[in-house]
Amino acid sequence: MILQTETDTWEEKGWATAKTLAEALPFIQIYDREIVVIKYGGHAMGEEATAKLFASDIVLLKLLGISPVVVHGGGPQISAMLGRAGVKSTFIDGLRVTDDATMEIAEMVLSGAVNKEIANWITRAGQEADVRGVGLSGKDAGLITVEKATRTKKDPDSMIEQIVDLGFVGEPRRVDDKLLRTLIDDPNHDYVPVIAPIGVAEDGATYNINADTVAGAVAGKLDAKRMLLLTDIAGVLDENKTLIRQMTVSEAHGLIASGVANGGMIPKLETAIAAVEAGVEAVVILDGRRPHAMLVELFTEHGAGTLITAD
Repeated sequence: MILQTETDTWEEKGWATAKTLAEALPFIQIYDREIVVIKYGGHAMGEEATAKLFASDIVLLKLLGISPVVVHGGGPQISAMLGRAGVKSTFIDGLRVTDDATMEIAEMVLSGAVNKEIANWITRAGQEADVRGVGLSGKDAGLITVEKATRTKKDPDSMIEQIVDLGFVGEPRRVDDKLLRTLIDDPNHDYVPVIAPIGVAEDGATYNINADTVAGAVAGKLDAKRMLLLTDIAGVLDENKTLIRQMTVSEAHGLIASGVANGGMIPKLETAIAAVEAGVEAVVILDGRRPHAMLVELFTEHGAGTLITAD
């Protein structure tokens, strides 16, 4: 009997790594010098070990010639801070009703603690190659101008549609990409923009924005090759709870209309549809809790989630 030595084992791992890199070459070439917008949120964002892996993967994308742009959420962190402050949250259609006190805390959490932590993780992960995360919010350099979001709700007695006031909840009306382009195109530095979903209205008021919506608006403005929506599920599921690997915009509309897509998946599909219609080549909804999910999606043949493309 021939026993495998530790050296043999390490050699096999080395050959396996080389094989993986070689197989990824065609996909690396597809995304060379392309922009990929990543919406980062969910439970993966709250776990330090997973956050570090995410930051390392972002650095790897940058060093492979891709221009990643990160848009992050922070709902759980906002809820935790509101709880400590004794402020109760109300949600309508998945959107947090945001009064003055809630808006102040939301901006503090999103533009402050969460944004700077993600940017710092990226900078630390890329320190040997001098890749740097740059924390921004939509208020910086007029990046995101918003308009007040409106929703309607049918009164159960009169059956009349009534306008619901969500407070300081906004929707992107305009994205000014000058600052983002400056960071992305800098020939001497490897910057990664990290954007908090906070915007400002024409009257100067600050608004909270759904992070998925921000990612879609930014991806459309930047003509991104891909937008990745990192979630807490494997992707879009059909009526049998089986993962749908690929669908068109029309098929996504059909899933919403039929009720197969429901709850939090509806706004994600709506964001994906809007992004594709704005010029993004494809949007992928995938499970951000799985280590290296972005790499599997971008650099392997089978991908890691649900790919949504134009008809």
